[in-house]
Amino acid sequence: MASNNLSSDVPEELYSNIDAKLKIGNSLVVCFGEMLIDFVPTVSGVSLAEAPAFDKAPGGAPANVAVGISRMGGSSAFIGKVGNDEFGFMLADILKKNKVDNSGMRFDTKARTALAFVTLRADGEREFLFFRHPSADMLLEESELDVTLIEKASIFHYGSISLIDEPCKSAHLAALKIAKRSGSFLSYDPNLRLQLWRSEEDARNGILSIWDQADMIKVSEDEIRFLTGGDDPYDDNVVLKKLFHPNLKLLIVTEGSDGCRYYTKNFRGRVESVKVKAIDTTGAGDAFVGGILSCLASDLTLYQDEKRLRQALLFANACGAVTVTKRGAIPSLPTKEQVIQILQQTSA
Repeated sequence: MASNNLSSDVPEELYSNIDAKLKIGNSLVVCFGEMLIDFVPTVSGVSLAEAPAFDKAPGGAPANVAVGISRMGGSSAFIGKVGNDEFGFMLADILKKNKVDNSGMRFDTKARTALAFVTLRADGEREFLFFRHPSADMLLEESELDVTLIEKASIFHYGSISLIDEPCKSAHLAALKIAKRSGSFLSYDPNLRLQLWRSEEDARNGILSIWDQADMIKVSEDEIRFLTGGDDPYDDNVVLKKLFHPNLKLLIVTEGSDGCRYYTKNFRGRVESVKVKAIDTTGAGDAFVGGILSCLASDLTLYQDEKRLRQALLFANACGAVTVTKRGAIPSLPTKEQVIQILQQTSA
């Protein structure tokens, strides 16, 4: 690492003429993994038992990212499995309406589309209750992969939930191998959901089993603490020694409303976020990932230029900020125009 100081300010030049400087790429981003139905209480700050009613909303981190990229004007596709049921058909239609290529979706006749009840605490943070016994996303077979679609990917993005159970785990590893062989830029967001794994050890081992293959990893403070066995997520030495692998091009640590840190082989720093009043943090991390991948899709070498990277991360932070001002994941994902507007308001 060339620089030992974390820069935390957001200089005026990052905001200056950001609309003209930021380019959203048309290179294809293929997102692999789960898509499901989120049931969100109609009021905040209550338990599931106390919720008077629920709104249903499409969700699933990889699908959220795919829609986020499309909303930005980028090109995206989703690969995953849903049930051959009304919810599954609804999800496929939502992707289509959001201009996401859904040709890689498969429909299982034996298992239902996954459901997740998401409680919103008073601070806007989430708690989950999943119904997957098993759900269709867990049953994607390697033989069902759209190999041609994967081979077209400039960026291949994935999480870790698809590594939990067979046969989806084998399908995930096969897709990763195809993407790597095809020269895709590999983007990994572990998206830890501990209650879905059999044990903490299984979760830690499963998430880290493919760690060294990614070109870019987005990880949260809580995930660093979990993956390192309780180490300080704010300690650069912890991040660099335990999580930055030799082939990694970009490691991003998200800090919620405080912004994010970034680490490359040549520099590191911090970019603050845009301050908003959070209503629901569901999908904020996925909006962030969609924002940074949209920028990388225009130029995969962007991470080598610190000034351009910082501007792209400011944009990604703003994507997350806009998202938390509304309920639900996919319904609240912003357009590029909405993100630019909030940045311009912040810099005014």
